[in-house]
Amino acid sequence: MAEQHEQQDAAAAAAPNPDDALGYEHARDALLEVVRQLENGGTSLEESLALWERGEQLAKVCQRWLDGARARLDAALAAEEGTTPGGE
Repeated sequence: MAEQHEQQDAAAAAAPNPDDALGYEHARDALLEVVRQLENGGTSLEESLALWERGEQLAKVCQRWLDGARARLDAALAAEEGTTPGGE
């Protein structure tokens, strides 16, 4: 039984995440909708947990976009100054 769960976990980890294809604005808007639904209440515990998990996934997508934007900005600034990112 435990082996079956490990195989399922491994398959889930290897499967592509459809959220990875989301643009920043789309992920942000979807996250705002999740937050709105949670704040409005009226959902069961199970539905609230599913919304929370979805929100966590969307927040990670947004953070990856922001991290990428920061790295690009840092690289552009470093190139402008004639230095490498992270170097002084």
